[in-house]
Amino acid sequence: MIESVAEPISESLIRQYDVSGPRYTSYPTADRFVEAFTAQDYIQALEQRRSGAAAFALPLSLYVHIPFCESLCYYCACNKIITKHHDRATAYIDYLSREVDLHIKHIGSSQTVSQLHFGGGSPTFLSDDELRQVMGMLRRNFNLIPNGEYSIEIDPRTIDHGRLDALADMGFNRLSFGVQDFEPAVQKAVHRVQPAEQVFDLVRAARERGFESINVDLIYGLPEQTPESVDRTMVQIAELKPDRIALYAYAHLPERFKPQRRISSTEIPTAASKVTMLSRSMAALMAAGYVYIGMDHFALPDDSLAVAKRQGRLHRNFQGYSTQPECDMIGLGVSSIGRVGATYSQNAKTLEEYYDFLDQGHFPVVKGLALSKDDLLRRSVIMALMCQGRLAYESIESAYLIKFKDYFAKEMEVLKSQVEEGLVELDDSGIQVTTKGWFFVRAVAMVFDRYLQTDRTRAKFSKIL
Repeated sequence: MIESVAEPISESLIRQYDVSGPRYTSYPTADRFVEAFTAQDYIQALEQRRSGAAAFALPLSLYVHIPFCESLCYYCACNKIITKHHDRATAYIDYLSREVDLHIKHIGSSQTVSQLHFGGGSPTFLSDDELRQVMGMLRRNFNLIPNGEYSIEIDPRTIDHGRLDALADMGFNRLSFGVQDFEPAVQKAVHRVQPAEQVFDLVRAARERGFESINVDLIYGLPEQTPESVDRTMVQIAELKPDRIALYAYAHLPERFKPQRRISSTEIPTAASKVTMLSRSMAALMAAGYVYIGMDHFALPDDSLAVAKRQGRLHRNFQGYSTQPECDMIGLGVSSIGRVGATYSQNAKTLEEYYDFLDQGHFPVVKGLALSKDDLLRRSVIMALMCQGRLAYESIESAYLIKFKDYFAKEMEVLKSQVEEGLVELDDSGIQVTTKGWFFVRAVAMVFDRYLQTDRTRAKFSKIL
């Protein structure tokens, strides 16, 4: 378990690792997807699943992207459409149904689903009746098992107690509240004002209604934040006591995400300040009884995510850490990313293009990737480091029939500098990420990323601190 850092992290180490790098919700990362991967390749992957053992033995995970939001949050890097016109959801639901029909054609009906997540955008932009319509459509086509994990992202400004009742009746058993920060000045700076009292009331009401797990998303590194202001938010979070916490570093990429241009780079806390925020937040959360899951996730000891961590069943997918290792995931909706077998795929990013594909009866897949043996090997290495903080040479060698230190001779040389810096420890059996190293775990994983050849290729990513 990660404890507090025994000694302050030096300014020189912070400067050294104040670089861009992937978050590794997948490997290879989504920027490596290619247009040469087409809808036909995706169909082949679906049909291979249908004809293989996975169709009967392994459940599916579903991700449904709802892109609409009523108002713009300046920090947001999600694929979203800002609109007050709720009638736009009507057509979108119809096209979601068409996309599901295409999937059923190629994988068959009644595939078992054990995990479902509605993301966005703001899924609660949809009315209760519209959400019921989507859930009904999914249940008609898939077998959602009784004890599955069915979650939805919540914008606290869009729901009340009545809507919580409706979500529970639909079968959602997990909620994720977008909080980001409780400080009024920070909320104003990022154009997302929601009183802490409102969030506390909704979380209390959700518990009364029996939701199994409640997650809260937080962000550090936002404008107007200081280590002291984040400390105050952590005190409130300890009082709120959600089952899970996702604590993300703000990724300021205004050249890629237009809303972020409303935030001046001069208003962003320094890398040193962000490390202080992270260190103190981690210490505060663990003092409040949370288990550190990895990189950006915390959970109470009896939450299924913490149980999966203890049992070595933790995985990392496009939504972050997950309890379901090696689970095929079907992405539905504009810009959604899916994983089927040894392939990744992504849908069209604009509504116009997404609708056009489906009007022609085609999957809206515009790019993706068929993973090579080397990709699969390196994915296993990176995910072991990201999820467990430890990699055993023997497990990789037996799975891929290699000699680890020979195959990764160059990478092992690079790791020696991280050993000297106290980020990792090496022994005859494997690699261990240290307490200090968890602050830089993305940098540790990057050592094994074959695609990161030059600084130029890294510039498209967020800073790792």
